[in-house]
Amino acid sequence: MADAASKLGITKGQIALELGWDEDCDTAISENVEAVLGEDFLDEETDELCDAVLLWWRDGDGDLVDGLVDASRPLSHTGRLWLLTPGAGTSGTVDPGEISESAQLAGLVQTKAERLGDWQGSCLVSRGNSKK
Repeated sequence: MADAASKLGITKGQIALELGWDEDCDTAISENVEAVLGEDFLDEETDELCDAVLLWWRDGDGDLVDGLVDASRPLSHTGRLWLLTPGAGTSGTVDPGEISESAQLAGLVQTKAERLGDWQGSCLVSRGNSKK
């Protein structure tokens, strides 16, 4: 996924965090983002504010609202949370209605969606940052 960072709006010098990564995730997406950043993802226990958070999520990973609230905590005011879920018709797919409702309950707004190989990316921002 050579253009993942571009699709996610991630550029060199930004600070990013990756959460929920597991063996079923697309390592090419993670590697492309890190290559563009010029740095590794921050450690999950970071106190730093991030420009972007990549949250890998599958149906059955738990309560999506809680996951989104936790993942959005390290976001800067203008930061974006990318919820990465398995694409339609694959194991672990999350219903788009659940994403929309959970985002709303977590105080987030979906601004766009991108297909990234076998994964679907939903860009979520805080309500006051929905211009992005």
